[in-house]
Amino acid sequence: MEQSRGSSSRLRFLLAVLLFELVSAAAAITRDDFPEGFVFGAGSSAYQVEGAWAEERKKPSIWDTYTHQGYAFDHATADVAADQYHKYKAYVRLMHEMGLDAYRFSISWSRLIPDGRGAVNPKGLEYYNNLIDELLKHGIQPHTTIYHFDLPQALQDEYNGLLNPRVIEDFTAFADVCFRSFGDRVKQWTTVNEPNIEPLGGYDMGYLPPRRCSSPFGFPGITCAEGNSTMEPYVVAHHLLFAHASMVSLYRRKYQAVQGGRIGITLLAWWYEPATTKPEDVAAAERMNDFTLGWFLHPLVYGDYPPVMKRNAGSKLPALTAEESARVRGSFDFVGVNQYGAIYVADDPSQLKRELRDYSADEATKYVTQPFESSRHQEFKQRGLGLRNDDAPWALRKLLEHLQTKYANPPVVIYENGAGHEPDPSGGLLYDDEFRSRFLQVYIEAALQSIRNGSNVRSYFVWSFMDVFEYIFAYQFQFGLIGVDYGAEGRTRYARSSARWYAGFLHGGELRMVAPDGSRASS
Repeated sequence: MEQSRGSSSRLRFLLAVLLFELVSAAAAITRDDFPEGFVFGAGSSAYQVEGAWAEERKKPSIWDTYTHQGYAFDHATADVAADQYHKYKAYVRLMHEMGLDAYRFSISWSRLIPDGRGAVNPKGLEYYNNLIDELLKHGIQPHTTIYHFDLPQALQDEYNGLLNPRVIEDFTAFADVCFRSFGDRVKQWTTVNEPNIEPLGGYDMGYLPPRRCSSPFGFPGITCAEGNSTMEPYVVAHHLLFAHASMVSLYRRKYQAVQGGRIGITLLAWWYEPATTKPEDVAAAERMNDFTLGWFLHPLVYGDYPPVMKRNAGSKLPALTAEESARVRGSFDFVGVNQYGAIYVADDPSQLKRELRDYSADEATKYVTQPFESSRHQEFKQRGLGLRNDDAPWALRKLLEHLQTKYANPPVVIYENGAGHEPDPSGGLLYDDEFRSRFLQVYIEAALQSIRNGSNVRSYFVWSFMDVFEYIFAYQFQFGLIGVDYGAEGRTRYARSSARWYAGFLHGGELRMVAPDGSRASS
């Protein structure tokens, strides 16, 4: 008995030593542990931060129309938002003080080309030239997204926007203006942000612009005036895929050799995890990863849609000819991922027995947890919307391993990763967001672990640099390192504790913060 207790004590001691060493190793991580040239940044997008929605010849996007019709959460709009249009110099100074290597932003199509095609707005051109020059003056790389959900309303009115293949030509002409006007200074281009989510929110569930869906589908409580939830998501995604390929082809043919930039696409990349170890649930998780990531990555890497999508969606999924396959295959220099955690799913084969099926039914799965609920535990429950930030760095590691093994280990840019909070209903400002610092620490550590395991990760960006108008939650779930007082007319800006932590890390400090007693925070 004494020998057994002694062995048990020694085992606990060895485990404690091992745990201490692991935590100490994590604590000692600095940015110098990342490969030479690795880029750390933060990001936003045009509609979410610029404001000035109708100033200096800018015309409405579909998001302006949607919010002005009262459809956004809390009936909010981004008419002013963080007012980056007028305050870009102040924001860039904050970026410089923080030590950002790069800032990710997008170009407002209807600010640069108000009617969607044709004449370029000189004031829009001036604004983006000024923003890019200001970033470079402060040593900050511009990482520029051409399209981030804000299609010009003019194109929606003229030919139903993304539903019409004519949009591919207009995307390409818009990109041509961007490359020609900014490509001498912008060296990192994203064609389209999250083309694997816009077709669902806007054309299946109908809760995002242009609010198209059909009965019995659609988000609960939403009645769409028009749409076809069974077909349109696949058609829209197909057009976005070929708009991307066309923009890449243009850049490579006309600009890349002279300008020396890189071009890719950015996908929403929740990791889907089986709810149980049952083979059918494991297969369901694999199927979900194919339906979301594979929807675009499979044709980009292999020239065709994933077999499970072709099998389940059937003729609703457009077929690729040999010429189209060649056009999309290899049309990227990097893959951007927006990663916030994991979603647990289970098999639901009954969905495939429905005579009428939308995209969600074709997936044949059911969600056991929801987005922003990476853990099935109930701690950290927040007030109001009840959203949580249960960190799941293992989800990022599994995602990167998946890209490494299934999609030939492409260069990866983590363009979005961050933790949100619900604002104080009394209007108080949040300065102490240690939860956000901790969230970012474990994900940055996970990225480094994946790099050491052979993943080709090139950059990491926090979402978001400042508080923004969130597409789903408006101003009721905020991710900013820099807080914005939306109750103040001047949109007062203030640094949260996470901003100070990130600045310390970017200036050479250790990943884990050091407490006053000399101990380091652990994960």
